[in-house]
Amino acid sequence: MRALDFNGLTIALGRLRLFVYRQLLPLGMPVAMALSMTLGAPSIAQAVTSAQAVDATHSSAKLLARNSLATSDPGGQRILIVGDSISAEYGLRRGAGWVSLLIKRLAAQRIPAQVINASISGDTTSGGRTRLPALLRRYAPTVLIIELGANDALRGLALASTQANLSAMIKMGQAINAKVLLLGMQVPPNYGARYTESFAQVFVTASREHKTGLVPFLLKGIADSSDPLSLFQADRIHPNEQAQALMLDNAWPEIIRLLAP
Repeated sequence: MRALDFNGLTIALGRLRLFVYRQLLPLGMPVAMALSMTLGAPSIAQAVTSAQAVDATHSSAKLLARNSLATSDPGGQRILIVGDSISAEYGLRRGAGWVSLLIKRLAAQRIPAQVINASISGDTTSGGRTRLPALLRRYAPTVLIIELGANDALRGLALASTQANLSAMIKMGQAINAKVLLLGMQVPPNYGARYTESFAQVFVTASREHKTGLVPFLLKGIADSSDPLSLFQADRIHPNEQAQALMLDNAWPEIIRLLAP
């Protein structure tokens, strides 16, 4: 009897969910809005676009973001970013993503820092946990930014697993005295109110338990804006260029706080 391929099944289910999202918006915005309100969702943006960091369709491609350096000053801070497509400039022209904008802002404000973007499109907390030890050995960051978790939700992975992976990554960073920042995400309300709240709480709990920096929702002001579709790419999943500066603004205060002596 042939064994079930559970990994393949979860990826297939993730692709099915993405297909439904893509079909719902262009074919029936009024219906989608009504459904969002019925479910008690705060906005249609959260109902559909909080899958923005999720890219099951392209996860097998594993698009590694090009490493980016703000400065080569050996005396400056070293910021390592481990994320998914949201931080890997997926669908954007090179240099247009929020991480590239971070590099430019640091340089403009004459803040000596080296930024290493080790984000991979489609990555999960499990993937990040596996990759992190080698990254820490290679770059020895003083600040570790983790932007992972949304793909876990789309693939139906257990919240306990996401929580454990985030905690493990935080501990790895703190073990080399790096300051850690978690960039939180949210899932669509059609996952159910309980799961939606529990998923958001995963980031809060991990941050509180390990005393890290936290941005509760990296896409605040984007996914919940009055005109969210104007801030997303044609796939209605990934933020467009216009949204990148807003994402940086959301993360900037915490990044600066962690860079302080």
